[in-house]
Amino acid sequence: MVSLGVLGVVSQVTLAMQPLFKRSVTFVKRGDADLPPQVAAWGRLHEFGDMTWLPQEGQVLYRQDDRVDVSSPGDGLNDLLFFRSSPTRGLVAARAAEERLQENGTDAARCAAVRTDVAAAERQGYGYTNDGVSFTGYPVVGYQHRIQTFGSCIDSPEDGLRSACAWDPRVRGPFFYNSAFSVALSRAPAFVADMQRLRDLDPGALCAGLDGRVGVLIRYVRASSACLGKADDSVDFDLIYYRSRSAGGKPRAHADVVDEIEQMALRKYGGLPHWGKNRNSAFDGAIARYPKAGEFLRVKEKYDPDGLFSSEWSDQVLGVNGGSPSIVGKRCAIEGLCVCSDDSHCAPEQGYFCRPGKVYTEARVCSFLRAQ
Repeated sequence: MVSLGVLGVVSQVTLAMQPLFKRSVTFVKRGDADLPPQVAAWGRLHEFGDMTWLPQEGQVLYRQDDRVDVSSPGDGLNDLLFFRSSPTRGLVAARAAEERLQENGTDAARCAAVRTDVAAAERQGYGYTNDGVSFTGYPVVGYQHRIQTFGSCIDSPEDGLRSACAWDPRVRGPFFYNSAFSVALSRAPAFVADMQRLRDLDPGALCAGLDGRVGVLIRYVRASSACLGKADDSVDFDLIYYRSRSAGGKPRAHADVVDEIEQMALRKYGGLPHWGKNRNSAFDGAIARYPKAGEFLRVKEKYDPDGLFSSEWSDQVLGVNGGSPSIVGKRCAIEGLCVCSDDSHCAPEQGYFCRPGKVYTEARVCSFLRAQ
């Protein structure tokens, strides 16, 4: 059993060895009309399968990823495009272009930019190579360790910042939020159908609200007996979206769509937030959704009575002493510090007001209404 991260320390590790094997990966793009039933079935069809939904395009990228015998020919490598070293000037220029689209761009312009990037990634096999150098077609067959792990940037040589990893804080490159949450497998089809209904109201909104180049990454997680594990087999949804570098945050285009999706997952469908990939508001009340939360807190108190491994933030997330991770105040919903309940939590002076969601009407999101 392993316990690690902000909520604990490694206590015990048990390793189970397996004979060396390879994996065979093929990406298949299909329309998303049948996505709700597929999201419940796909994880059982392929051992390592997942999917990437491009909602604004009405398409799904299915990854057929299965174990094959070690004698299968191929020395494929998963070298994700975003996790490669890139010219620093290119990273800065791309961020500047993204900021211009946020400030002055139209949904049509944002969607056009997304389609260009998605097409380029498809031509490059999404970062997979057949021999560690070039992509020549599917399937990509390679050893488990070369397919499971990805990203060559960390091994790239130092060159005086002429090139950099996209996340390097010394470079004014990409800057975004990453939110992730899991929904029980039995409820995931209904959740996806609601997301489709929200998309259908304004497909262009998702080119700006979400990072359309990445789409919605959909993965599968088995139920766990751990105190803070998933009680049910679940589907993980991973979202990436623009974040302003301005102090205190700045409203982003179609933020209400993303916030409604998040609240829908967590509140309507009882989803669980990823412990490391969310803003404050997602954790409010989350601990109550874990059946073994009380057991975890008792163990925590037993082994760490002085709170050595605790912090103000972790106590708030865990609901210790009635704490809450939400920080309510002016413009708090812009940065996800709260779920809005008053217009002042948005940015009314810029035309953003607290309103119900469009599909999940119990949601409260900052909607752009121009003038009131």
